[in-house]
Amino acid sequence: MATKENSAPVLLRKKPGYLWSLLHHKCARCRQGDMFQSRNAYNLKQFMKMHTHCPVCNQRMEIEVGFYYGTSYVSYALTVALSVTTFVAWWVLIGFSVHDNRFFWWLGINIGMLVLLQPYLQRLSRAIWLSFFVRYNANWDTEKPDNQERG
Repeated sequence: MATKENSAPVLLRKKPGYLWSLLHHKCARCRQGDMFQSRNAYNLKQFMKMHTHCPVCNQRMEIEVGFYYGTSYVSYALTVALSVTTFVAWWVLIGFSVHDNRFFWWLGINIGMLVLLQPYLQRLSRAIWLSFFVRYNANWDTEKPDNQERG
């Protein structure tokens, strides 16, 4: 029986897409392991609990103490981009006028949408932030992850 140790050919795997792995909160190194213990972003008691290591490739999820403080910048950029997108869509589809309350309707709907999407956006910002510092490794199953020691 052939194994990896005796250099038998390993089946080629299709590389998971970057955007798909971000939207599904997968590990940045192998793009297969879940970053979070619960897949449900709206389980509010544990929606931000992360694995300490990737269950598939053993990549450390928190590279250093306070690593995820930078996600506030990513989360801010996501909410601004979403708000600008809804503003432009509202402007094109419905329009704004000084003679009625259309702007305030957009503002209320946008605020409601951001509040409802916040758990998902927080998780997405962590996935994006981790992908800035940990690159995909096609040989994750044979190579050990870098920087396993926390400083």
